[in-house]
Amino acid sequence: MPTKTLEATLAPPTAHKERKLQEIHDLYHEGLHEAFEAGADTQSAVNDIVTPYDLPYQVKDALKNYVPSLDDAQELSDDHPTRMVNRAARFDYSENRTHSYVWEVPQPGRGTNFWIPLRINPEQEHLWTDLLDGNVSPGQLQLMQNRTSWTLHVAVEYSVENPDYDTDSDDVTHIGLDIGESSLIMGCALTDGSPTRPLVCDGSRAKHLRKEMHTTLKRLQERDAAEWRIDERFDHYQNALTDIVEKASRQAVEYARQFEKPVLVMEDLTYIRESLDCGKFMNRRLHAWAFARLQDRIEDKATEAGIPTRYVNAAYTSQTCHECGHIGYRDGGGEFHCTHDECHVTTFEGDINGAINIAQRADPWGESVPLKPAGNDSPRDGSACDSTTTHTEQSQSEQMTLSESGSKPTASD
Repeated sequence: MPTKTLEATLAPPTAHKERKLQEIHDLYHEGLHEAFEAGADTQSAVNDIVTPYDLPYQVKDALKNYVPSLDDAQELSDDHPTRMVNRAARFDYSENRTHSYVWEVPQPGRGTNFWIPLRINPEQEHLWTDLLDGNVSPGQLQLMQNRTSWTLHVAVEYSVENPDYDTDSDDVTHIGLDIGESSLIMGCALTDGSPTRPLVCDGSRAKHLRKEMHTTLKRLQERDAAEWRIDERFDHYQNALTDIVEKASRQAVEYARQFEKPVLVMEDLTYIRESLDCGKFMNRRLHAWAFARLQDRIEDKATEAGIPTRYVNAAYTSQTCHECGHIGYRDGGGEFHCTHDECHVTTFEGDINGAINIAQRADPWGESVPLKPAGNDSPRDGSACDSTTTHTEQSQSEQMTLSESGSKPTASD
């Protein structure tokens, strides 16, 4: 069954509850280090070490399951989460409270547990409801200490509807999603092999936030600002970027719902960080953008909607002509130019060309890519190193229609 991680921030605890949370955190890490350094590689061996610790049994049981699987001391960093088995997943809900959801924090001994309010991710409220109703099964819990707050992660298993069609059949609608920096998402569906009604999800807001975050945090650090102030600003930007990711991923899935038997297709970006070399400035910007994070959220929402996803070879999707398959080039304005004299495509909107190529590669016969590019995919200054750089910024999200010639897209009314 698919798994998902529910995330919630603990409401600011009282001094007493803060002290209790800190005690669990510190004792967990002490027991974790002692068991690991002792080479405890069985549950029994870990149990002998952690039994004297004044920890709740849900934490001790998690240590007994976790330590034998450890093989790297780097996993024992200070920000390592406090793990608890699923018997710690006791929650309550009441719409009459300021914070509707609360968690019963386990404590050692009887009658010592306490409740603490949670600030949940609104996008996940339906899963929290299912968890309380028993419709999803809780897994491991992880309590993480941040500098200014505590965060709780709860793994849950949930059932989804499988698509009622063969995803390998000829009549599915492959929808290519090109994830990038300037255009957050460029999507294009292939109906009967022809590109149809592209989707543009603008990335200018995310780009602005990332640039502003880097500048602001650097300025605060140079001024030796208090850590809580730096953390507060960082959380502000991260929350804003998370909101953008959630909305963009929802738009991508809603776009896919318009088509018969949709299959979402995205690039395999496993090695994108290693392969990016666009100069120091562009590398910082591109590495700061969580391409995989957006892909993960799209896949999560697609799975819930019963829409399958595929991942394909990312090589040369922005340099290949979707019509004839020859290598062309992208100019500084974001347009793709096909250099094959016999191809009727001369110029094409570069991002849509890339999305079409991604969709076409869902066909096993479409996985063949050139071994060597014939042209440069970006300007020499690296300003278009991202495969989805676009010249004209679109409004927040917009669907487009392709002109009859197939050479230029036009915005739909």
